[in-house]
Amino acid sequence: MLLAKVHVSLKPTVNDPQGLTIARALGRLGFDSVDSVRAGKYFEVKIEGNDRATAESEVKLMCEKLLANPVIETFIYELETI
Repeated sequence: MLLAKVHVSLKPTVNDPQGLTIARALGRLGFDSVDSVRAGKYFEVKIEGNDRATAESEVKLMCEKLLANPVIETFIYELETI
């Protein structure tokens, strides 16, 4: 069995109001060294079987079709055997 760890984040050119809100809140809590925050999403997808090539192509399709919006988001993933 394989585990896909998928990180989805907004493209650098897209405004991130959630990240701005978090950065301001951290500043109010005394974390003055925080310059900026970008918020994102994290998914763990368990995939049956051990064929890494097939799993990689499936995870890429999952990201492109559902997990990420390719217009405004980017994604990276890693596969590990579990």
